[in-house]
Amino acid sequence: MGQGADGAGFGRLAGRLCGGPTREQRESRANASQNELERRARVRLELAAAYFGRGQNATALDEVKLALTTDPNLGEAYNLRGLIYASMDEAALAEQSFKQALQLNARDADAMHNFGWFLCQQRRFAESEVQFKAALALPTYRESLRTMMAQGVCQARAGRLDLAERTLGQAYELDPANPAVAVNLSEVLYKRGDYERARFYIRRVNAQDNLANAQTLWLALRIENRLGQTAQVQALGDQIRQRWADSPEAKLLAKGRIDE
Repeated sequence: MGQGADGAGFGRLAGRLCGGPTREQRESRANASQNELERRARVRLELAAAYFGRGQNATALDEVKLALTTDPNLGEAYNLRGLIYASMDEAALAEQSFKQALQLNARDADAMHNFGWFLCQQRRFAESEVQFKAALALPTYRESLRTMMAQGVCQARAGRLDLAERTLGQAYELDPANPAVAVNLSEVLYKRGDYERARFYIRRVNAQDNLANAQTLWLALRIENRLGQTAQVQALGDQIRQRWADSPEAKLLAKGRIDE
C-alpha cells in the first residue's frame, strides 16, 4: 500500500512536473513576447525619426516600414510616415498615413496637428481647421501653443485675417516670449493695416540680436515704410545689406520692391 501510495503520489507529481505551462505562464510569455515586439518597433521608429530629422527621407521611410512590420498597430509610425511622405510631395500617401494613425487612435492630437498642417499646405483650409480644433479640444493636449500658431497661420493663408489675429493673439498671451508667434502676429496685423501694433510685436523680436534675421528686419522695414518713417527704413535696410547681403530681402531692397 505504502509503495502503491508512494508510486501514485510520485506519478501525480511527475505529471505536474512534466505537464505543459499553466494559462498564467502562457499569458505571461505572450505578454513578454508582445512587449519585445513593441520595444523593437519603437527602436525602429526612433531611428526613423532621427533619419527624418537629418533629411534622409528614404532611409527614414525604410525604418518606418520595418517598425510597422514588427508592430502594425503602432499609430505613431503612421503619423511619422505621413510627415515623410508629405516632405516627399507624396500627398495621397501622406493623407492615407495620417488617416491610418487616427483610425488607430482617434485622440492622437499630434497626428491631428500634423494632418491639419498638411491639409493647410494643400490649401484645404476648412478641413485643416477641423483637425486643429479637434486637437485643441483635447484637455490633455500639451502642445496647444504649437497648434494655435499653425491654425493662425493657416487662417491667414485662407484670407481670414480677423480669425488669424484672434488665434495668434491668444497664442501670444500663452507665451509672449515666443518669437515665431510674435512674427506671425505682426505679419497679420501688417496685412490688416494695423501698423502701430504690428510694429510693437516685431520690435520685440528684433530687439534681441540672436532672434533678428533678414525676414524679421524686412517685415519691420515694410511696417516703418507704411508709417512714413524714412530714417528707420534706411537704418533697417542698412542692416539687411550689411548682415545678409545675399538674402532674397536684400535683393528686393536693391530693386526698391519694398512692399513685396
